[in-house]
Amino acid sequence: MKKILVSACLAGFSCRYDGNAMTDPKIIEMVTGGLALPICPEQLGGLSTPRPAMEIVGERVLSALGEDFTEKFELGAKETLRIAQEFRCTKAILKSGSPSCGFGQVYDGSFSNTKTEGMGFTAQLLWENSLEIESK
Repeated sequence: MKKILVSACLAGFSCRYDGNAMTDPKIIEMVTGGLALPICPEQLGGLSTPRPAMEIVGERVLSALGEDFTEKFELGAKETLRIAQEFRCTKAILKSGSPSCGFGQVYDGSFSNTKTEGMGFTAQLLWENSLEIESK
């Protein structure tokens, strides 16, 4: 049986930047049924919850105040990939828009609630390592 990584916020964990979850009942069912493994790349990278809103600006991840969190996002992405490989995950269902998990679209770095084409740090690394990605 294939194991799937899922964004922990979709599984009901209050780990989003604002301290909330984006609970998806189907994701919770997958986790409780042993089909999915919840992860939060930002927490795995050492960021606290809650934390400042951050967006990808160029090749960096910055807060609206200009604080650079890129290294934490890189660390979280690498740790997420390590877990995916250890558990032989072949797919990830990730939270859309996130600078970690966004796949296809992320916020554009202007902190104006505008999205642009792109991928978060974790989504990019998982994609490069042949995981199928689904965005929610």
